[in-house]
Amino acid sequence: MTVTASESASRAARILSRPVTLNGLTVPNRIVMAPMTRMFSPGGVPGEDVLSYYARRAAAGVGLIVTEGTYVGHDSAGGSGRVPRFHGEEQLAGWAKVAEAVHQAGGTIVPQLWHIGTVRKQGQNPHPDAPSHGPSGLRVNGTEDATPMTQADIDAVIGAFAQAAADAERIGFDGVELHGAHGYLLDQFLWAGTNRRTDAYGGDPVARTQFAAEIVAAVRERVSPEFPVLFRYSQWKQEAYDARLAETPEELEAILTPLAAAGVDVFHASTRRYWLPEFEGSDLNLAGWTKKLTGKQVVSVGSVGLDGDFIKAFQGEGAAVGSLDNLLDRMENDEFDLVAVGRALLQDPEWAAKVLAGRLDELKPYDAAALKTLS
Repeated sequence: MTVTASESASRAARILSRPVTLNGLTVPNRIVMAPMTRMFSPGGVPGEDVLSYYARRAAAGVGLIVTEGTYVGHDSAGGSGRVPRFHGEEQLAGWAKVAEAVHQAGGTIVPQLWHIGTVRKQGQNPHPDAPSHGPSGLRVNGTEDATPMTQADIDAVIGAFAQAAADAERIGFDGVELHGAHGYLLDQFLWAGTNRRTDAYGGDPVARTQFAAEIVAAVRERVSPEFPVLFRYSQWKQEAYDARLAETPEELEAILTPLAAAGVDVFHASTRRYWLPEFEGSDLNLAGWTKKLTGKQVVSVGSVGLDGDFIKAFQGEGAAVGSLDNLLDRMENDEFDLVAVGRALLQDPEWAAKVLAGRLDELKPYDAAALKTLS
């Protein structure tokens, strides 16, 4: 049966407008703003332009905003003085204003807490004298130019994540997301390609989850029981797009189960193209498998609303508007619970408002120039 444009628009509005409760947080609809690094925060302080950027999208109907990655309070956490931080009096004061503005606009917001691990090169800001840290000193590309973490280093990073989460709740955020994807520090422990440790933090898939699970547990201990904890993970890595944490559903279950047990409320399964099946013999994508294996709520992401994945954006290419029908089929089948939108929301702050009102004919194609502004 052929579906008309009008029927697709009505269906999108109906399916995506449903509220959803994540632990103690009720989100007004199923649309999430995906975390996207913007580097518009000199000194790590989010200013009025950052505030307006997020508030504008909340006012236009985004139900849950996940901020760009923010460095936790560890000297080796980041590699740029323009990426926001989630520690320090001035930085947290800036974030408190962002959270307040998003709430006033009718949205909800969680910060993404981030440590980039060996992606950081020696000598980079904001702490050029700090060493680059990782589980085994290996970068994702296999080169060995970082410092393997000691137990003291591990404890310090766990403490930094826990403190950031406690600060997030204190200054008015609605939850936190832990960045365990894309080849950054938590992912470096999860992936056998960068974790060659022989202690409790390395070895089989379950052992490799130990570091991330301890972070989740430490965060859970420092925040209220109803405060949502999200965990973003991926198969692919920066510098290794074909990398995989798990080759089978059984391997994926071994990785996710300890994280769920430690206190993750919501998994954010990051893929480059949400419509691709994750394992042979099933149409389920990574988010769908995550929900099936853990029973937890899940956010799916990956080129939503566009025809072409984000890698081309970094090569200066745009993308045409893509159909939402496949996404809506999956959500009607309860494959996952929420959907995160990235480039389409960079291009058009009104994207959610248009979709929720059934105005799909007004959606705009993505222009890579959107990466260069904070509109």
